[in-house]
Amino acid sequence: MASTSDFRNGLCLEFNNGLYTITQFQHVKPGKGAAFVRTKLKNLTTGKVIDHTFNAGVKVTTARIERRPHQFLYKDDMGFHFMHRETYEQVTLQEELIDNFDLMKDGQELDIVVHADTETPLFCELPAFVELVVTYTEPGVKGDTSSSSSNKRATVETGADIFVPLFVNIDDKLKIDTRSRSYSERAKS
Repeated sequence: MASTSDFRNGLCLEFNNGLYTITQFQHVKPGKGAAFVRTKLKNLTTGKVIDHTFNAGVKVTTARIERRPHQFLYKDDMGFHFMHRETYEQVTLQEELIDNFDLMKDGQELDIVVHADTETPLFCELPAFVELVVTYTEPGVKGDTSSSSSNKRATVETGADIFVPLFVNIDDKLKIDTRSRSYSERAKS
């Protein structure tokens, strides 16, 4: 059990018959009336974000979640297969539990978030940045832009399509932000 004074970003709660994590919170003490806490809660199973207001001091049930290091092995008809990096146990996850699954390549190290009490995998969390090689992109011609955002589409080695600057060519190794699916920089070789 925790109270609203224990709220912090990333705290996992059992709320409305589901698991939610706090993505944002704000303690409010109005000049008149009781204090309260405004929160944005993300459902860990559906990904939906809701707003909820808690009265100050109210008790909430916290849930234990653990981040476990895994390595992506391969994908087949059953789903995505991962191996725990310390115990070598294998787990299979479905596509809906993995954000930006098309940015994963074989051997990729990542974390799987698990509800510790029930041993249920909740979601797969990729590292913030991955390095991928461009397998196809149209050649960029200087002055061939119709707007100020000089980007073109590129396909990387995992099959994902992202937008990159015009100077990027085939076989360039790029650093890609997995949270926004955007080009960050050329990878250092």
